[in-house]
Amino acid sequence: MNILLVGSGGREHALAWKILQSPLVKRLVCAPGNPGMAALCEVRDVGTTEVARQVMLAQEIAADLVVIGPEVAIEAGLADALADAGIPCFGPSAVAGQLESSKAFTKAFCERHHLPTSAYRICEDAPSAKAALAHFQPPYVVKADGLAAGKGVVIAQDRAQAEAAIDDAFGGGFGTAGARVVLEEFLEGEIGSLFALCDGKTSMLFGLAQDHKRAFDGEEGPNTGGMGTYSPAPVFTLDLVDQTLHRLAEPAFKGIAAEGAPYRGVLFVELMATRQGPKLIEFNARFGDPECQVLMLRLKSDLVPYLLACATGRLHEMPQPVWRDEDAVCVVMATQGYPGPARAGSVIRGADQDFGPDVVVFHAGTSTGDDGALLAGAGRALGVCALGEDLQAAREKAYGAIALIDWPEGFHRTDIGWRALGR
Repeated sequence: MNILLVGSGGREHALAWKILQSPLVKRLVCAPGNPGMAALCEVRDVGTTEVARQVMLAQEIAADLVVIGPEVAIEAGLADALADAGIPCFGPSAVAGQLESSKAFTKAFCERHHLPTSAYRICEDAPSAKAALAHFQPPYVVKADGLAAGKGVVIAQDRAQAEAAIDDAFGGGFGTAGARVVLEEFLEGEIGSLFALCDGKTSMLFGLAQDHKRAFDGEEGPNTGGMGTYSPAPVFTLDLVDQTLHRLAEPAFKGIAAEGAPYRGVLFVELMATRQGPKLIEFNARFGDPECQVLMLRLKSDLVPYLLACATGRLHEMPQPVWRDEDAVCVVMATQGYPGPARAGSVIRGADQDFGPDVVVFHAGTSTGDDGALLAGAGRALGVCALGEDLQAAREKAYGAIALIDWPEGFHRTDIGWRALGR
C-alpha cells in the first residue's frame, strides 16, 4: 500500500512510526511532516490545509489511503475533496468534523440527541456573554467556539476573570475561533479520554488515556494542548467505559449519520467522570496529541487495517484491537512561555540519541536549522514517551531520557500520571 499521512505534529509522528511497522505498507509519504518524521520516511512540503495540493499529492503517489492527522485539515474539507477524487480517507467530512470545529454546534447536537453534557450558553457578543454569567456559579468555563489548538478554554475563578476572558475572546485573542463564545457549567470529577473508530456505520472502542491540560505541576497554570498523558487510565472502570460508549460515542455516531454526515475516522471523547456518570467535555474529530503517542506505543495490533477499514466501510470485519500489557507515558517538552507568547528557534541537543528500546521521542513542533541543528518552535516541541511494566517504571524511563536532553529554553511537567500513582 501507498499511504499519505497529513500533518506535522507529535500525533502524526506517532502515527507514522506505527504505520511503518505494518507489512502492508510499501510507501509512506508525510506532508508537511517534521524532522522526526523525515528520519523515518519521505516528507513533502505541502501545507496541512492546502486541500487541492494534498489531493494532487495523493494522486501523484497513487495513494491507497490518506490518513488525516490534524483537525484543521478536517475543517478545511480535505476528506470531502478526497472523496470527490475517489481516494479512501481516514478522517471525517467537514460537516461531521463540526463535532470538534464548533463547540456551539456540539452543544446543540448533544441537546438534539440527548447526550449528557454540562449546561451551557452560546453567546454572539461580549455584553450578552457577560450577562449570561449570571446563569452559572464560579469557577466559570469560557470557551472559544472554534479551533484554537487546545488553548481556547479559560477556567475563571471569579467573575472578573471570566469577563476578562470574554473580552479577550471577542477582542481577537483566539483569532476567528473566538468570534463566538460558549459558557459552560464547571463539572466536578475526573477527566478521561476515550477513543472510538467508526466507518460510517460500525463503531469500535480504540483506546483509553488520561491527559494533563494545565501547563504546570499540580494542575496549575493556563490550559494547553496537553502537557503529557498516560495509558491505561485507572479512571476507566469497566462500567465507565460501557457508559461512555453507550451514552456518548455510539449516540454521537448515530446522530451525525442521521443528520446526513456519516462519521469515518476516530472520535476522541473527552469526558468528566461525575457522580451522575460520564458527561461530555468535548469531542475531537481525530486522535489526541499527546494521547495518540501513548496509544501507538501500547497498540500491539497492526494499525493500518483499522485505518483502511474505517475509510472503506469494513470495520465490521475487524477483530477487537490487542493492546500491550505495559503502561505508556508521554511527557511533553515545550518552549518556555507556552501556551502564551514564546520565542521560536532555540536549539535542542540530544533528542536523537538512543535512549533504549522502551523510549521513543516524537517531534511535535521542531524544524531543522541551516547548520542541521534541531530547532524548537514556539510551543510544544517534543513528546518523550516510554513503556514500562507499570506506570512508575514508564515514568522513570521517560524522565530519565528528558534528563539527557539539553534544552535550557524548554520546560516540562514533572508530575505526569500523578492521579494514577495516588490511587
